Amino acid sequence: MLNEFWTLLSTPFMQRSLIVAVLVGISAPIIGTYLVQRRLALLGDGIGHVCLTGVALGWFIGNTVGFVRADSLAIPGAVVAAVVGAILIEVVRERGQTSGDVALSLLFYGGIAGGVLIMGLAGGTTANLNGYLFGSLASVSWSDVVITAILATLIIGVGVGLLPSLFSLCHDEEFARASGLPVKFLTTLIAVVAALTVSTAMRVVGVLLVSALMIVPVAIAQLVSRSFRETMSIATVMGVCLCLFGLIISYFYPVSSGATIVCAAIAVYALVAIFRPVILKIR
Repeated sequence: MLNEFWTLLSTPFMQRSLIVAVLVGISAPIIGTYLVQRRLALLGDGIGHVCLTGVALGWFIGNTVGFVRADSLAIPGAVVAAVVGAILIEVVRERGQTSGDVALSLLFYGGIAGGVLIMGLAGGTTANLNGYLFGSLASVSWSDVVITAILATLIIGVGVGLLPSLFSLCHDEEFARASGLPVKFLTTLIAVVAALTVSTAMRVVGVLLVSALMIVPVAIAQLVSRSFRETMSIATVMGVCLCLFGLIISYFYPVSSGATIVCAAIAVYALVAIFRPVILKIR
């Protein structure tokens, strides 16, 4: 068994995957804590669908220019599409022209349809999208690791560095406005950072399951935590553990790492919910 774990750690693609898994496990629950507090749990799911259009657009541009690999532009394309989508939905919600759930629905349907359509125009097939739909840690390159590290650093910096202001906004927007906080800017910032988080976690669990990695660890933490900071801390630890668990299981067994992470997260939530009285009594 020890030899197998040593082999796991010494394999280059597993080293890359472990780094990405840890970075995503830390960063995703941080912004997820704010989304849960603002009751925007499905925002990550909507942005994830928009990411698919960005991935396909990256492929299209790569095939058009010809001197770069099409898949090398997939993540940058996803980042741009996700940020634009997040800003647009905030603008729509703020102006009140469309309700939040309708705006999210537009992101859901438009993102999937746009991704499939553009991928077809790029000369690819829906099979090329599978790694982004459901996650593919085994295909992570060093360039993906660098991009993930940069995005994760930015997400953690904003989520932790602006914690007092963002908590005030998420807890009571009217109080935050009365306190002189730049509510519009902070609201847009949360949406943009959520978009970056989705782009970062896309390689781990895929765009269809990315919202679960942002939300479920937070839901687990809320069952046993006593404060907002504690919720974020527990959720971050849970995120890292779940990502590593899914990665290790997918190494030894022919299963999807993303699906394993999400199923494990839901199982942990169920167990914590069942034994919550005991856990709280011990604490």
